[in-house]
This record gives sequence, C-alpha cells and structure tokens, in this order.
Amino acid sequence: MNLTTLTAQNYRNIANAKMTFVPGVNLLYGQNAQGKTNALECIYLFARGKSYRGAGDDNLIRFGEKGFRIGISYRTNAGEQTLEYRYWEGARKRLKNGAPVRLSEMIGQFRAVLFCPEHLSLVKGSPQERRAFLNIAISQCRPIYLKLCDEYNKILENRNCLLKEIQKGFRYDREELESWTERLSDVASEIASYRIDYLKKLSTHASDLLADLSGEKEKMTLSYESEAEGEGARVIRDAYKKLFSENLTREIAAGCTLFGVHRDDINVQINNLSARAFASQGQQRSVVLALKLAEGEVCRDETGEYPVFLFDDVMSELDETRRGYVLRETGNRQVILTACESGGFDPRAVNMIGVSDGVFTEEKPNGGQST
Repeated sequence: MNLTTLTAQNYRNIANAKMTFVPGVNLLYGQNAQGKTNALECIYLFARGKSYRGAGDDNLIRFGEKGFRIGISYRTNAGEQTLEYRYWEGARKRLKNGAPVRLSEMIGQFRAVLFCPEHLSLVKGSPQERRAFLNIAISQCRPIYLKLCDEYNKILENRNCLLKEIQKGFRYDREELESWTERLSDVASEIASYRIDYLKKLSTHASDLLADLSGEKEKMTLSYESEAEGEGARVIRDAYKKLFSENLTREIAAGCTLFGVHRDDINVQINNLSARAFASQGQQRSVVLALKLAEGEVCRDETGEYPVFLFDDVMSELDETRRGYVLRETGNRQVILTACESGGFDPRAVNMIGVSDGVFTEEKPNGGQST
C-alpha cells in the first residue's frame, strides 16, 4: 500500500495544499509549528477515523472558516483508491471512491502505522496507552473488532449505570443486571480472543526485530494480562461470568464494573525481566521501535500489504544506530517522516517536501520546486 497524494483545505493552519508522495522515504521538513504534524494527522485520520491528537472536528478547522475538507489517493493491490472526509458546519461526510460511506466502512481501507514522541512512553506508560495501541492496530486489520469495542463500551456504560443505582439503594431488576452481565461477558471474550491472537503474532515479529536491533543481545516477549485467565472465547467468557458472580458485592460497593477488557494490559518482557520495571531509556526506545515495525509486519501478514509508516518527529529522539536502522530497514515499505532539518537525508533517495506556515513545497531532484 502506498499513499500517492494528500489534499487539505482549511485544516488547522493549512489553507490549501496538495502533496505528492512516492514509494520509499518521504520527508516533511521545516521548523516547529509550521504544519508538518498537521499533515501526518490528516493522513492518519483516514486510518484511525479521528485525530490521534485527541482533537474534535471543530478544533481541526482553520481559524475563521466554517469547515475543512481532506482527501487522499492511495494505491493497493486492487488499484488506485480515494478517500475523502468533509466537515462543514457540524455536518460530516465520508467518501470512498466518490461514494458515501460510514465510519465503520472507512476503517481498514487505508492502513498506516504511526510512531510519534508520545509513543515512547508505551512501555512504562499507563495500561490505557497499551490497550489503545492494541485496539488501533487490530481494528485496521480486522474492522469488525472496532464494532465489538463500540458495543462493549455501550454495554459497560449501561451496566455501570445500573450498578451505581443499586449502590444508591434503588430497587432493580435482577434479570436486567444478569442480562447486561451476560452480554458484557460475551463481547469481552471476543475482544480478548482477538487481542491474544494478535499479541502472539506481534510478539514473534517484535522479538526478531529487537534481537536484530540489539545485535542479538535482547529478546522480547509479549503476553496478555487479564483477570479472566485462559484462551478461547468460551473459556474466557466463563471466566468473566465467574468473576462477576463472585464479586458482585464489591462491584455494587464500587458502583462500577471492576473486571473486563477495559482493565487488561500487555506484559512486555526483555530477557525475561519486566520492561516496565527494569528497561533503561534506550531499551524503551528500542522496544517501541520494534513494536511499531512489528505492527506493520503483522498488518502485511493479515492483509497482504504493508501499511504506510508515519514517523512524526521521532528521528531526533532516536540515536544514530536506531535512526540508521529505521532508514535501512524500510525496504519496500513507504515511510513518511517529519524533521526540523533536511540535513542527513540524500535528496536523490528521499522525496523532500519543505513546510512553512502551512505551505508545502515539493523539491525536485534537479533543484526545482513546486507548491
């Protein structure tokens, strides 16, 4: 999979831009706050469905305008494809090849792996960060997973509301609580099964990548941490039912659901030691880099194509060895990265795009420019 063009109108500080990308390495360079990350945010929005920076659509509109419009064209094994997203005065419209689609129909069409400075805390950050990493990665390969997560969150919200009412002493229908518990156990078991299966595949690739990156000195293993032990949807479902049954008094006292996939985590180990507890700063960077590259490998295994790799201002966070590894190991992958300077990149091998105040200038190999 290769991104060929990105167009953006009235998106953050971008008034009107069209960028062309090539297979291999593409560099967006310029000083801070000029629009480099905004461009990557545009691209990744088509993979994730929303801004990875947590911004609502109203906050993505260029100051003084009433809406924005962004679009991409990309090439897959099936040929040239287009996606477009318009947001105007509160109304959203998503298009694939010119035809309207829902969000659930857009996810999984264009696939990308994002690596940004915030991801460097993936190892020692909160479990929520690691769950989000899993959810985004799996949903791009298996769009049905996103529907399961949405369904789970709705069931969880309803069950929590009921538990809170019981906590306050309101009368309740026991069959209603049992119904929500049953549904929550069913959906949780499906989500956990997807996660366990994905982690097995991710662990194999990540372990090989970290070993290569460390000169065979470090081995990484990944495992799923959950209160509901076991594998297979039926086993996990029964484990959740037992947890809910045995801990109902605790949950009523807390006024919320104390067990479920919304509390699970990933256990990352390096040489059989907990990375959360013992990994050095350098090891954390290597682990995250390996995880992101492994995410792309699993995506290729699952879909038959590499995703587009987006590296947002992380080259400065990596030492020379790791930077060299990223550029050396791109192979037939497409990489779009941002940096403050173009120095250190060969203009004959890298597609250079200068960025200044929301204007994107493509540099031709002969020294010419186009905007």
